[in-house]
Amino acid sequence: MTADAESTKPKQRGRPFEPGQSGNPNGRPKGARHKALLALDAIGQEAAKEVMAAVVLSAKGGDMRAAEILLRRLWPERKGRPVTFDLPGIAAPADVVNGLASVAQAMAAGELTPDEASAVAAVLETQRRAIETTDLEARIAALEASQQGGTRS
Repeated sequence: MTADAESTKPKQRGRPFEPGQSGNPNGRPKGARHKALLALDAIGQEAAKEVMAAVVLSAKGGDMRAAEILLRRLWPERKGRPVTFDLPGIAAPADVVNGLASVAQAMAAGELTPDEASAVAAVLETQRRAIETTDLEARIAALEASQQGGTRS
């Protein structure tokens, strides 16, 4: 075949593999790390003791930023706090309205933050859906029972 014949062939465009097939089916093993990251980890491990000692020394010397770094590691911030406020019982979907009103009042009075009120409202909504699901299940069972009783003639 001549060079001219080769140049007249249409060039293949796109992927050289069929869709869904990889050029490297085994791929990189799970958990394998890039060589550069492994090198950085090794450097970090060597220097970690020295860095930690320097941060502790700075914190003891009055550096509040160093103290904050240490304290955040030793005592991480809590993501939430227990809240106490009056919440009426929720036995029916309609009771959720009163519950949400109580949440709004507690937030307005400063007993709850907006984030806490939102979290409590989400719990109330979940409870409402659970009650509705249970009610629907009972209604469907009653309808099925009445249908079975009516078809027996």
